Formats: sequence, C-alpha cells, structure tokens
Amino acid sequence: MKRIFKLIEKYFFIIILVAVVISLIYPSLFNWVLSEYNGISILNLLLSIVLFTMGTTLKVDDFVNVFKNPKEIAVGISAQYLIMPLLALALASVFSLNTALTVGLILVGTVPGGTASDVITFLAKGDVALSVSLTAVSTIISPILTPIITLFLIGNQINFSPVDMFISIIEIVIIPIILGLILNYKFPDFCEKLKDYLPALSSIVICLIVAGVIGVNKHAILTSSSIIIIVIIVQYFLAMLLGFAVGYLAGMSRKQIITVAIELAFQNSGLSTGLAKTHFPSLSQATVPGALYSVWQNFAGSILAYIFRRYV
Repeated sequence: MKRIFKLIEKYFFIIILVAVVISLIYPSLFNWVLSEYNGISILNLLLSIVLFTMGTTLKVDDFVNVFKNPKEIAVGISAQYLIMPLLALALASVFSLNTALTVGLILVGTVPGGTASDVITFLAKGDVALSVSLTAVSTIISPILTPIITLFLIGNQINFSPVDMFISIIEIVIIPIILGLILNYKFPDFCEKLKDYLPALSSIVICLIVAGVIGVNKHAILTSSSIIIIVIIVQYFLAMLLGFAVGYLAGMSRKQIITVAIELAFQNSGLSTGLAKTHFPSLSQATVPGALYSVWQNFAGSILAYIFRRYV
C-alpha cells in the first residue's frame, strides 16, 4: 500500500494531466466537486483536507526557523505579496482578459505559496527548511494580506467583501492547519507514519479539485483556452525568473535562490479557485485560472526540478 502512495506522489504531474483529460471528456463526472452538501461547499472542504495534511507535517521548530533566517523570510514574503499580485494585474491588462479571468488571475497572484513548493524544492536540492518556513508564514498571514491586496487591485471593478474573504481563509486554511499542527504536537509518532501517505492523499484531492473546475468550465476553457493558457505559462515563468533575480540581488546562496524562485512561482491555486467560487459566484470563469495554474505549475515544476538538480 505504501508503495502505491509513493508512486502517486512521484507521478503526480502525470495523474493530474490524466484527470484533466478525463474531465474534458466526461465533464459531468466531477460536477460534485463544485456542489454543496448540507450547505457546505465540497470544494472548500477538499481544500481544508489539503491544508490539514500540511499542518500535520509542521512543527513549532518550523516557525522558529523564521527567526533564524529573518532576511530570507522577509525577502521571500515581500516578493510573494508584491511581485505576484502586480504581475497578475499586469498580465491581465497586457492580454486584455475579461473581468472574470482577470479576477481569477489576480486571485492566483494574491494567495499564499502552494504546499507543492516544498516537494519541488526538495527535488531541486534547494533549501527545504526555508521553503517550509516561507510556505507556512505566507499561509498564516494570508487571511490579512490576500483580501486587502485583492480589494486594492480589483475593488474598483468588482464589489466583494474582504471581511467575508478573511473569514473564508480562516475557515479553509488556518483552522485546518492549526488542527494538523495540534495533532502533530500531541501524536508526533502517528503523524510521522502518516507522512508516507499524506502527500499522495493531497495529490489526489488536488486532482479532484482541478478536474471539477475544468469539467464545469469545459466550454469556457475550450473557447478561450489559447489566451488564458498562454497567460498562465507566462505568469509562471516570469515568477520563476523574478524569484531568481530577487534572490540573487538579496545576496542569497544558490540553494536559497532556487528556493525563493520556486516559492514565488508555486501558488496555492486551489485556494484561489475556492475563493473565486465562493466570493465571485456570478463570474464562473474566475475559477479557471486557478485550475489551469495548478495543472501547469505541477507539470512544469517537476521538469524544472530535474533541471535545477542536474544543471543549476
């Protein structure tokens, strides 16, 4: 059983591509992902599962590391919440995206770093401790910064409640992480055993989220796919390049530069999808950028990790 879970974790980028193909051929198969059960959003519930698994891998020491590397953390977090939102806004303007896709792209830029960055950093032989700290810190402060930055960038175009978004992030992100952290604190040996299975579980859940969003928005994706796919690819690679530049200018080591670049390019795209569905229900296409970004960042990230490991 453990071997199967390891294979799922290892070949996640292939599994997610298969999920996308299936969702395009049989879109109704994943409709349940964006539905509700007894008033509870299944999409948000799935996201909470992913963040809970992240919490079980964290320890108090991970947050202590923040104070051991204050410069690197400050640089990484500043880049996360300054470069990514502004990059998203610039690309939406340059490519003249419609309102829904603009909202979705900006949400991809304003959410915290994705948990997959830690895995890719490990594969790329980067600074894993720094990656974990950056992901944890950016996630913990996201209830404050994500709504504020989103409001600043699109508040004059679309009416939404940043307070409600703050509450959503607390429910979807912070509470599951705290529960996972408590479980790891109380039962460290049990959580250590779970580490063999939780990454694969998170991978499966992310595949379901992506398949659900793409299936529901099949027509919108196929009719506007070329432009939004180009934007997503450009956003990802520009983020990676800017991450390298920021790390280099800050005088970081090779491992730290790779880590900041990966952290900047990897976003919690599942969260952006959940926020788009919850707070912009009239803009169905707003969920599309997050789903496509999730597919691309995991596919391209796996390839780049190999390149970084061998040649950088």
